[in-house]
Amino acid sequence: MSFKRLETDDFVVSADSITAGLWTDSNTATITTFYTSSTQAAGSSGNYYLNIYSDATTSSLEFAIAYGNQQGSGSTAYDLSVDGRTYTSTIYGQYRTLVLGDENSAFIFGGITSSDFWAISVDRNRYKESLFPGSLTLNISGSGGTLVLTDDSQVVNTVSYNDAGRVFQLVSGSAGSINTTNANGYSATSGSYGWFLPDISTILLNPLAVSSSVGVTPSRTSGSAASGDNNSRLYRGIFSGSTFTLNSQETITSDYVFVRPRSSEFNYSENPSYISGSTGEVLYSSFINNPISYVTTVGLYNDTNELLAVAKLSKPLQKDFTKEALIRIKLDF
Repeated sequence: MSFKRLETDDFVVSADSITAGLWTDSNTATITTFYTSSTQAAGSSGNYYLNIYSDATTSSLEFAIAYGNQQGSGSTAYDLSVDGRTYTSTIYGQYRTLVLGDENSAFIFGGITSSDFWAISVDRNRYKESLFPGSLTLNISGSGGTLVLTDDSQVVNTVSYNDAGRVFQLVSGSAGSINTTNANGYSATSGSYGWFLPDISTILLNPLAVSSSVGVTPSRTSGSAASGDNNSRLYRGIFSGSTFTLNSQETITSDYVFVRPRSSEFNYSENPSYISGSTGEVLYSSFINNPISYVTTVGLYNDTNELLAVAKLSKPLQKDFTKEALIRIKLDF
């Protein structure tokens, strides 16, 4: 075994962005079937959100639907004697903290302030690092027809940010291509169709714009008369018989290490068949002035001689005084 200290210019760091289909086990970008779990919907968590699966066995969780309302409308109260403290107000407060980071801020979709929203949160196991802007195609079917939504990431000149990271408007169109029927892909009176938040894998839908376009409208009743079925309304009105296309995005950082055996280096072997175990002398005199060795493995050590990584060559590399080599090792993390 021979050692050589690596220099600064022997290391190169590279970062590559990798995109892939988002949905379960198939690396596909589109799902067309959507199922719910009656057990989850009837349980305590069903008051807050509705899990959506891509198979009838409900083994492949894809995303969850939630409805938030600033006034607490749309669901029954925890205590009927306390106004405004409902499941929907809790959802609204949680997303306001997560996305806006300020309880005095409001959700403004395309210039229009909204007091409620539907949230679509992709399951953590589905995406790598973030959602891929420009890959979204969301079909919404309602009593008023069909609406196809995407994000405006491909046309904005300046990206907006909030506590959730990047913010893109949801607009009419598909796969990042905007429907130019309206200048910005949304209505001046009802605003954009919501926000696309790739860094927290979340889509916020603006009920005002969705309702005016395709008639999918949440219930905003309050008190004991509140139905609490707004999550199911989104499921029935939007995802039943529809399609959902989206990709994930991940930045893979690679550390390249270049090992350069020079002509005068690594020509002698310490293999027991090469040298004498008692004296350390080369067993064969022909190898003294004309040695031949074969490089099979490169080990990377730190300054305390701890082995950190091992690289195996695809085949032994012959080495003698007439040969030099350049071995490139790639470390992904």
